[in-house]
Formats: sequence, structure tokens, C-alpha cells
Amino acid sequence: MTFPVLQDKVIIVTGSAQGMGAATARLAAAAGAKVIVADFNEAGGQAVVDSIKAEGGEATFVMTDVSDSASVENMVKKTVEAYGRLDGAVNNAALKPDTSPLSELDDSYFDRLIGVDLKGVALCLKFELRQLIEQAQGGSIVNISSTNAFRPQYNQGVYTAAKHGVVGLTKSAALENGSHNIRVNSVAPGAIETPMLFESMADNNLKAEDVAPTLSVLNRFGKPEEVAEGSVWLLSDSSSYVTGSVLHIDGGYTGR
Repeated sequence: MTFPVLQDKVIIVTGSAQGMGAATARLAAAAGAKVIVADFNEAGGQAVVDSIKAEGGEATFVMTDVSDSASVENMVKKTVEAYGRLDGAVNNAALKPDTSPLSELDDSYFDRLIGVDLKGVALCLKFELRQLIEQAQGGSIVNISSTNAFRPQYNQGVYTAAKHGVVGLTKSAALENGSHNIRVNSVAPGAIETPMLFESMADNNLKAEDVAPTLSVLNRFGKPEEVAEGSVWLLSDSSSYVTGSVLHIDGGYTGR
């Protein structure tokens, strides 16, 4: 990607203490953005901020629980206090998938996963959109979904339902806010080399060499940076006529 494509834009990235979120925060900063690293993992989030600053970028950590309305509202408030405005966001925060059939549904984990992966995206949209509408200068929001929304996996019914919901929220938000010149899109990653993927494989006694060929026609896992490239493009003016869309970054998995 040619830089800088986000020069002086203020971007929130949730769940950015590790994995795809961290890669997205770093790439956005490299592309010229001022980045809010939002996560409940303070040590990890601050480490990402430090790495961005070490490369000459600008970033601020904000402790955030996306499942809590007051915390998300504070995230946006702190963003404006730090940088004076908001231009876009990547709503990436998520918990790892469930691991049992629906006939053995874990009520507690259902509530936690839906609270972060679905409600969390809805709350982020609520307060991000309010700020962007108030500023009246447009903006771009990217919601991270999953290939599960299009090709469900066994024993991941709750995660799949949440990611279906993220696509629905994305399309609704795009429809409602086009008149404000606010674009809302989704990225649907496939099997990406993140702690979440490896934890999920361990939960299901799976090995990378056995799984990768079944989850990609390229016979490998994707890298967090490859997903970040797609998110940064959607945040940028290069995608100015794209809204309500889902960008699949999955090595061809959903196209099989």
C-alpha cells in the first residue's frame, strides 16, 4: 500500500493489544493516522502504543471494555480529548469461538461472547456514529466479521451467530448513514495467524499443518498484516465509493 493514505486522520482500533488489531493499529499509524489503541489489556495495548511511537507514529492507549456502554462512550470521548476529532474506526475486539454443539450451549460463555463480538460492535457503532454525525465531515468505519458468517464451522454456533450479526449491523449502519457521508464496511478474515486462532485450534486438538490446507486455497494461514491492509484501504479515501460491503480476506476459502 502507498503511504500516507490516512495522513492526519484520527482512527480508533478496538481489540488492538494483539493479533489483527495490533497489526491494524501499527499499519494505520504508518499510513499517517493518529491511532487510539483501545483494549482491556493495558500492558499489551501500551506495548503497541510504544512500538508505534518508536517508529515515529502517534498513538494513545485507552482502556476499553467494548461490552460496556459507558466504557465505549469514554473511548470516543478520550479520542476527541486527545486529538480533537474522530475520522474512522476498526471495530475488531472479539473473543475466541465457542467449542461445543448448541445442544450443550454454555449460557455463561454465550453471554460473554455475544457481549463482546456483537453487542460490542453495536455499542462502538453507536458512539462512533454519534461523533461522526456531530462533526458533519463524513468518516469510515470497518467492522471485523469472519468467514464463519458465510461458512459456519462445527461447534461454533454462538461465534457464527455473532459474526452474522456483525454483517447485519454493518449493512444497516451503511444504509442509515450514507446521507452523512459516513461509510461502513466489514472485513471477513479467514484463518489468520493470531493468538485467537491458535487457542481455538488447541481447544479442538487441531494442528496447523492439518488445518491450513482446508481453510485456504493458498494452503497457508493469512498474516495479521494482510487483514490490516484491507482495513486501512477501507478507512482511506481510496475506497470512497465503497459502503455496506464485505471484504473477504481468507485465501479464497469462502469462494470454494
